[in-house]
Amino acid sequence: MSHAQHAPEPPTTVAHLNHTAVYASDRRLSAEFLAAVLGLEVGAPFGPFLPVDLGNGVTLDYYEKRDEPVQSQHYAFLVPEDQFDAMIARLEVLGVTYYADPAHTEPGRVNDLFGGRGAYFDDPDGHNMEIMTRPYVRP
Repeated sequence: MSHAQHAPEPPTTVAHLNHTAVYASDRRLSAEFLAAVLGLEVGAPFGPFLPVDLGNGVTLDYYEKRDEPVQSQHYAFLVPEDQFDAMIARLEVLGVTYYADPAHTEPGRVNDLFGGRGAYFDDPDGHNMEIMTRPYVRP
């Protein structure tokens, strides 16, 4: 009797995000934008998806939504402190305004929440993106 080879089973006591679809009016434009800001690469197309691998086992799979407007979502990225300034510089080179707050009322500023630094910015479809160097402290 032969047994098929299977990948190891993931732990069942913890849920890990593997991927999420990000709706975009132009998947290539949006994927390349985020990859440029974060210093990552856009992966090869996978069916209708264009992935950006975040390097922690999670991909953002950009999916073109052509029949209706893209609803804005919020995506937060925990980034290394030593790469934060380079990400801010890339936003500036791209001509993208960043903000210290999620409501976008403090342009050109970063925050210092939880002893780290953070900033918010819009992607090409208006998704409210956040980069932060420290995770939020939760009660």
